Amino acid sequence: MKGRLVALDRVRGREAAALMVDGRLDDLLIDPPDDRPAPEAICRAVVDRQMKGQGGVFVRLPGTTGFLRQASGLAPGQSLLVQVSGAAEPGKAVPVTSRLLFKSRLCIVTPGAPGLNVSRRIRDEALREALTELAAEAMAGADEDLGVILRSACETDTDEAIADDIRVTRALAETVLADATGGPELLVDAPGAHQLAWRDWSDPAPDEIDADEGAFARHGIDEALDALLVAQVPLAGGAHMMIEPTRALVAVDVNTGADTSPAAALKANVAAARELPRQLRLRGLGGQVVVDFAPMPKRDRATLEQVLRAAFKGEAAETSLAGWTPLGLFELVRKRDRLPLAEALG
Repeated sequence: MKGRLVALDRVRGREAAALMVDGRLDDLLIDPPDDRPAPEAICRAVVDRQMKGQGGVFVRLPGTTGFLRQASGLAPGQSLLVQVSGAAEPGKAVPVTSRLLFKSRLCIVTPGAPGLNVSRRIRDEALREALTELAAEAMAGADEDLGVILRSACETDTDEAIADDIRVTRALAETVLADATGGPELLVDAPGAHQLAWRDWSDPAPDEIDADEGAFARHGIDEALDALLVAQVPLAGGAHMMIEPTRALVAVDVNTGADTSPAAALKANVAAARELPRQLRLRGLGGQVVVDFAPMPKRDRATLEQVLRAAFKGEAAETSLAGWTPLGLFELVRKRDRLPLAEALG
């Protein structure tokens, strides 16, 4: 079907949500196993030990260990509030940050980052001013260290709903911030897949929501999941790329297939560059990514870099395009914002 469809179902007994755009799977959320701390969970942690040379400290979390980067001035045994910032690799500490974000569908409350901000996607100046005034009223009396960002979904919602959302999110933030002393404890659980879909996929509003049992099967999402567990990704013109995660990095190899025309390599590489962000997102892959593009003249590299920058521009996960290596490989780093699909389905 044309348009945006959100399907809510369960996979392996856990909540799952899929976003289809014009009949094609565009995003996928699956709750991690219960023993895996999920991104956005907020915990009270206790500083364990400094890691000299690594720029961080290990902290004790409820039932596991976390690693906090760029930490200074912390003493062993000290309590502090942290938020899980990414998916934990097997055998490694959970990545956490001390910069907390309290997200809702319409706003984000930002401790330590004061100010009233409106999403840049809202461009109507009169509306921006009205939303800023609304946020100022809802945040009146709050700690001066507390800020708020109004999300783009505010553009189509009512003033009452926006004000209520800000007040509820602010109250949660103030309650958590007042509970910073004590032993390791989970204070705010991570949102489930269905909640995340409602929160993050509502702008623009979906044309259809299928929350009935069997939604994944009805819309071909089960078959799409099976395809995502295979390394080979078909591309236009008979080309393909292989995506193979290792413990150290994600290796991507682009092949032209049977096409032997002079433009075959550039066509295959451009198709791979446009498809790569979607594949990494759906497969839940991050960290270091090394791409071995099909051999092409160096003069075509600038064109390919432009395609890559445009493809990754709208990605929610922070991505840094590092560039070409002396051996002609292209390197990038993508934040591990979710559990790899193969582990989530395991």
